[in-house]
Amino acid sequence: MIEERILLRRRLEAREKLRSAEKVLSDNIYQRGVDDEGFARIRSKGDAALFGGFTTQAMKDKFGITQSRPLADFLPTLTIAAKNLAAEMTNHNVRQEDLQGEFAISNEHIQNNTSVRKMLDERGIKPESLPPEEDIKKLERRVKSEERKLEQASGRLPKQELGE
Repeated sequence: MIEERILLRRRLEAREKLRSAEKVLSDNIYQRGVDDEGFARIRSKGDAALFGGFTTQAMKDKFGITQSRPLADFLPTLTIAAKNLAAEMTNHNVRQEDLQGEFAISNEHIQNNTSVRKMLDERGIKPESLPPEEDIKKLERRVKSEERKLEQASGRLPKQELGE
């Protein structure tokens, strides 16, 4: 039970890191002349590089994910971490090389995702073949509910008087 809880925490933490990296990436590229649609194209091309040719929408279709939900909310921890690494590399290089415009940033993101995929492939891992996992939103709600139940079950420690 504890091991399962640790794995759930790791997945939640990995997803939060990816959210943060993608927020920085979107801010970074908006400042460099890329709009919302361009950001979606960049991310989808990056996903296609990571998932062996499957775009974001193709992976959503494969996993039965609705259009309104992010693909990453259903990915296993390893794949979330892989996407995060590629996004962080893109963030670094966009700033470091002062890349401008959709074409240059897209190429950078594709190269980074291709590099991450190659590393995974060398270890026998195909991200598109890993099964989807439970919706991260359901997982977050369950963890919060379990924490409340645990808190209620454990009671509260008595307050100590000052000077004791």
